[in-house]
Amino acid sequence: MKRKIIEIDEALCNGCGECIVGCAEGALQLVDGKAKMVKEDFCDGFGDCIGTCPTGALQIVEREAAAFNEEATIEHVRNLGGEEAVNKMLDAAEVHEAKQKPAGGGCPGMQLRFGNQAASTRHQAPAEPASGQVIKSDLDQWPIQLHLVPPTAPFFDGKELVVLSTCSPVASPDVHWRFVRGRSLVVACPKLDKTEGYVEKLAGIMAGNNIPKVIIVRMSVPCCGGLTAITQQAYNASGRTDLIVEEVTIGLDGELLGTKQLAG
Repeated sequence: MKRKIIEIDEALCNGCGECIVGCAEGALQLVDGKAKMVKEDFCDGFGDCIGTCPTGALQIVEREAAAFNEEATIEHVRNLGGEEAVNKMLDAAEVHEAKQKPAGGGCPGMQLRFGNQAASTRHQAPAEPASGQVIKSDLDQWPIQLHLVPPTAPFFDGKELVVLSTCSPVASPDVHWRFVRGRSLVVACPKLDKTEGYVEKLAGIMAGNNIPKVIIVRMSVPCCGGLTAITQQAYNASGRTDLIVEEVTIGLDGELLGTKQLAG
């Protein structure tokens, strides 16, 4: 059957083992200092391991592969770590189910929530800007979607590049003045977009323009870690060694949770 499954770039793998810890199904192990797939039917294809990889060696691909075998995987996990490991896998399975069913579930990226507004104000009409004033956008380029931007677009040259998750500017009203102003950007969603070609496109943008810094702006939900992985793979493929790469994480309430330097 054709399905989503993890693919490992051994040239990028540094043998740290973080992906093995991140995989609750026990589908990965270290062999001769490199992460390897133990058995295809142990991999559920959801990519929890991707967000833990510091080098961007892992990605989700769609190809012919054996179907995920939950019963065999549970037995495999039990042999590896006992009932505690099985419970961890089942908890992860609930998260995965929630990702497939948007009506609710355990994943913080899928749960219905109202944020921090008081219940009495949630359905009030927004106040009109004073004297019809419209808040000005800080965006000064088009297009912005990663599939659509040409790698040689002049708005990339000499500017810092923001790799922006689709949800971030909706979750945080600060995104425009904090990250968009004075920078070029591309927008992408690692979960819902067709991400084939994203690594190559980003690598071309990094390699072909005088970009001093790349800032990944992602949400705190696990699936958004794929945006970091794609950007790291692009950085490695670009051949740039002088490029600074940072990851900024935004919480579900719009707060800035932290910044981490990944390269440079």
